Amino acid sequence: MTDKVHLGHRARKRFGQNFLNDDTIIDKIVTAIDPRVGDNLVEIGPGLGAITEPVTELTDHLTVVELDKDLAERLIHHPFMAPKLTVHQGDAMKFDFSSLLTGDKKLKIFGNLPYNVSTPLLFHLFDYVDDVEHMHFMLQKEVVNRMVASPGSKAFGRLSVMTQYYCHAIPVIEVPPTCFKPAPKVDSAVVRLVPKSPDQRTAKSTKLLNTVCLEAFNQRRKTLRNSLANLLDATQLEALGIDPSVRAESLTLKQFIDIANWLYDNKQ
Repeated sequence: MTDKVHLGHRARKRFGQNFLNDDTIIDKIVTAIDPRVGDNLVEIGPGLGAITEPVTELTDHLTVVELDKDLAERLIHHPFMAPKLTVHQGDAMKFDFSSLLTGDKKLKIFGNLPYNVSTPLLFHLFDYVDDVEHMHFMLQKEVVNRMVASPGSKAFGRLSVMTQYYCHAIPVIEVPPTCFKPAPKVDSAVVRLVPKSPDQRTAKSTKLLNTVCLEAFNQRRKTLRNSLANLLDATQLEALGIDPSVRAESLTLKQFIDIANWLYDNKQ
């Protein structure tokens, strides 16, 4: 049996499948999620159930969203977990997570996200932050580093700004390739995302905030005078208290919001 087959299932490259199989790491992730009876728990990409199983042991119900039909069927007919599971076979990128809300219970979302779609999937989930209590995701370590990066660092970019606009992002644990079957070629890490309250998110248009980030970081070596030339000029940047001769990674989250709000007020 090759290292691409785990628990009778052959990992599918097109789905970015790497199955976690380290009990110590699994225990730490489950502890971070802190599943309890009555929680509105949602797992994205449960795979072969490495995290699913210990979570179901601690709670009464878990909703899972799984793209792979074979894995979804496996969970639907699982001898122990099935009674506690609601399985949605489909693409999490297209899933309406607000449809899972019941009463006043916010969602606790977690999962081992496929590296090939992790960033767009995170942006999709940010649309539901007001429905979420917290999220825990296994991601490529480099992606987690970008999510939690501070202004002034090389890792600071659009993902940093948008993640930190919506959530408090806290690294939880690093996970080496040896903890997976098959072993990926990169290190992984788990990040905890706690949504900020609506009054902490002060952008008048998140679409404009994202546009500013795209323009500013599209060519990182350019100064703001050049990278944001399509949106506003140096004089307008200076009026906002921003030095047009610096690069995008020098700006704070608040300064990105200030630019987006200025554009909202003056370019509509």
